[in-house]
Amino acid sequence: MPVIETERLTKRYGLRRGIEEVDLQVEAGEVFGFLGPNGAGKTTLIRLLVDLIRPTAGRALVFGIPSSADPVAIHRRIGYLPGEYALYDRLTGAETLDWFASLRGGVDRAWQRALIERFDLDPARRYREYSRGNRQKVGLIIALQHRPELLILDEPTTGLDPLVQQTFLQVLRETTAEGRTVFLSSHLLGEVERSCDRVGIIRDGRIVTVDRVAALRDLSHHALELRFAGPVDPDPFRRIDGVSEIVAAETTLRMRVSGPIGPVVTEAARHGLLDLTSHEPSLEEAFLAHYGPGAAGVPDAR
Repeated sequence: MPVIETERLTKRYGLRRGIEEVDLQVEAGEVFGFLGPNGAGKTTLIRLLVDLIRPTAGRALVFGIPSSADPVAIHRRIGYLPGEYALYDRLTGAETLDWFASLRGGVDRAWQRALIERFDLDPARRYREYSRGNRQKVGLIIALQHRPELLILDEPTTGLDPLVQQTFLQVLRETTAEGRTVFLSSHLLGEVERSCDRVGIIRDGRIVTVDRVAALRDLSHHALELRFAGPVDPDPFRRIDGVSEIVAAETTLRMRVSGPIGPVVTEAARHGLLDLTSHEPSLEEAFLAHYGPGAAGVPDAR
């Protein structure tokens, strides 16, 4: 039985679009990434899974339980980090964690302490004194400290510095190694590539594709600008696999490269390369290129 299953799940807000006929299955022991631009419907789906809102049509099942039939039974088994939340300003970090632990009937204190140490959180400070990143750490520890069977995380690395992001990714690997499951939403292509086994991509409230995370490499590309000592014939670069959209301007070549850039650099070195600038596109840019209106081979999702 899938840990999460949705069947034609739909949510509309009056005339406004939420999500439309979403079909997903998330299996036990995997990290499933739910990827899409801001406003695509990621948070709407998560709120439906945890029964914060009710569907217009279709249904969502978590552990085989319809989300609106017995949400308490589901909540006992999940850890949830919302995309936006507010906690008690006057409580310290430790008091906040202990209060949520008490709602669970207690947690393993050694595990709680280990999370506090690994995420480098000062538990003695009041919540209102925390930075955005430290508040996110509190939310992550709340979601993790009772070792839930399923983690549902909405944009979990927001505000975290790179070192803490690495710690978070390690905790996710440990979670799935124990047979538990993670469902996380993100608009960051690199984050999903590093952390997830499979990914569902949503655009305009509809699922565009569900695939292994390796398929994301088809989305990823680099915009390269190569500067040479003199004018360079662009034809040798056109013959390199993955190179497209070459523009030559005096001593500069600009091009789009899908896949490894090593062959381009090797060819450029033969022509007196002086400088190279690489720009990895945002997910928004990748979506416009691959899933935007009129993209080749992609049906309109509306």
